[in-house]
Amino acid sequence: MSAKKSMKILLFTFLTFGILVGTHLGEFWPLSIYPMFSKAGNPWTRALVRDIEELPTDSAVWNTRNINTLPGKQVSLAEIGVDQIDYSNFVSKTKNWNSERIQALRTMLGEEYLQEQNFMIYKVQGKLTDDDSVLIDYVPILYFSSDRSYFNPNFDSTYYFQQ
Repeated sequence: MSAKKSMKILLFTFLTFGILVGTHLGEFWPLSIYPMFSKAGNPWTRALVRDIEELPTDSAVWNTRNINTLPGKQVSLAEIGVDQIDYSNFVSKTKNWNSERIQALRTMLGEEYLQEQNFMIYKVQGKLTDDDSVLIDYVPILYFSSDRSYFNPNFDSTYYFQQ
């Protein structure tokens, strides 16, 4: 292959890459299967389930918390047959908590487990702070007992959770 043809191919490759990077806000990862690299530093949202004996009558149970003040014990979603990613997507992306959405989440977690345990559902929101540390808030959304569902009284059911 001639040097001239090689230079044309190389120039075409760099020009194509430059155009793709320029039109994708500097984030063009050809053949990459790791989109997490383009999301570094952005706020994130996940979900968490805790087993709480009984819903305390104290309204403080509905306050936003940190990891050290969470009541109850962690529930392993894998042990109850729930996919963590599906569960987190359901909780984090639901904006309007109507009765159908609440019942769908109960069904996803398994009504049979709610006969034995009481679940507190948290929306976990994390972000980087100005001093390069991570701030993680645990916002209680729902409490499920065997026969009732309680929505956080600090919000109405159409409360908009920021992403």
